[in-house]
Amino acid sequence: MAKYESTNPRNILNWSEEDRPREKLHLKGREVLSDAELIAILIGSGTFENSAVDVGKIIMDLGNNNINELAKLTVKDLTKIRGIGKAKAITILAALELGRRRSEKTMERKRKITGPESVYDEMRQHLLDKPNEEFWILLLNRGNTVMRAMQVSKGGVAGTSVDIKLIFKLAIDHLASSLILVHNHPSGQLIPSHADILLTSQIKEAGRLLDMPVLDHMIFTDQGYYSFTDEGDM
Repeated sequence: MAKYESTNPRNILNWSEEDRPREKLHLKGREVLSDAELIAILIGSGTFENSAVDVGKIIMDLGNNNINELAKLTVKDLTKIRGIGKAKAITILAALELGRRRSEKTMERKRKITGPESVYDEMRQHLLDKPNEEFWILLLNRGNTVMRAMQVSKGGVAGTSVDIKLIFKLAIDHLASSLILVHNHPSGQLIPSHADILLTSQIKEAGRLLDMPVLDHMIFTDQGYYSFTDEGDM
């Protein structure tokens, strides 16, 4: 029986060797590959209608052609794409998580808090790419060195409830000298809400009564931050 060979031009096997993602990486180096081509290597195959690279482009479109946005997607989001099953979706998300961890490891992080920028650097490892709102505290010693970063609550995309008593219980249990409040806005909105302002005032007053200063409250987004202290709101 004659061996059937596909003539579908979308089939990567019909491309010239140097244009196939794996071979291209081997011949020219990983730097020359597009994001879609790198994803194609991860998923291994496409569909009858689309090559693996075409599927990679569809995946990138889903993340607005932005790797940081892509990292926010879930397995459920990715499996909506034809040709992407659960295993391929998990492979993509695992690769993105490895990239995020590598970025954090190579970044020079300042453990001593010297201002809002160092708070933002410290919290990137905890809040970058998070799809839901989370509330964290940074516990500091007398030298303003980070003792511990702790999650206080986790909510939905538009808010999270915060127990002020829990915040100070954690701070007292860990013998902190002061603390910084941090919560993220997945929407990217950098303007504090009325609820943010009221909560900050309440926590600051509780800290004053307990002789545990609240040095700042930061709104964290993937693109930047809002510091209550910098803006004169503390």
